[in-house]
Amino acid sequence: MANIGDIEMSAEGFDAVIFDCDGTLVHSMPSHFEAWCEALSLHGAGGIFKEDVFYAMGGRPTKDIVVEINDEYGLKLDPEKVAFSKREAFLRKLDQLELIDEVAEFAESLRGKKPMAIATGGTRLVIEKTLQAVGVSDLFEEVVTADDVKIGKPAPDIFLKAAKLLGVAPEKCLVLEDAPAGVMAAQLAGMSVISIPAPIRMVRKQEV
Repeated sequence: MANIGDIEMSAEGFDAVIFDCDGTLVHSMPSHFEAWCEALSLHGAGGIFKEDVFYAMGGRPTKDIVVEINDEYGLKLDPEKVAFSKREAFLRKLDQLELIDEVAEFAESLRGKKPMAIATGGTRLVIEKTLQAVGVSDLFEEVVTADDVKIGKPAPDIFLKAAKLLGVAPEKCLVLEDAPAGVMAAQLAGMSVISIPAPIRMVRKQEV
């Protein structure tokens, strides 16, 4: 697994590049955390989701996280209802989103040279709105979301589907990821990974 110092690499030796979205391409994790807090509070579970736990669970589908929260705290939250509330809260924060410059510039440098895809644990509606908000909807040939596979990250399904849609063998794909679940998923798919470290993905640009 490579690190952020390799972000300017030419991607030679790879036939396609696959990007996670939240926390990798887009500065959106703080907004997602705020949305989680609002949704859980709305459903009577405010204050239970700590920020470090949230980041550790990054990349996983919302409903899966609700199930884990239920197990951890002995709650009976409805995954569908909480996921809906969290989605609506996040969509109200689209104006807060920013590209992560290093990753976005890397993607732009590959435009027209190598096929690229988004492979994310987010839902299609939210990811499409996110990409539109930061102006990169036209940069990727394929977008694969949690809606497109039966099992989300850390299973490899999302990355394997992205590779299949791009028509590229998994071992010829380079992945950029920030979350442990996503890194594991890419590795299980047999892909090479550049890991985006926390200082890059967690801090808004104006706060650096």
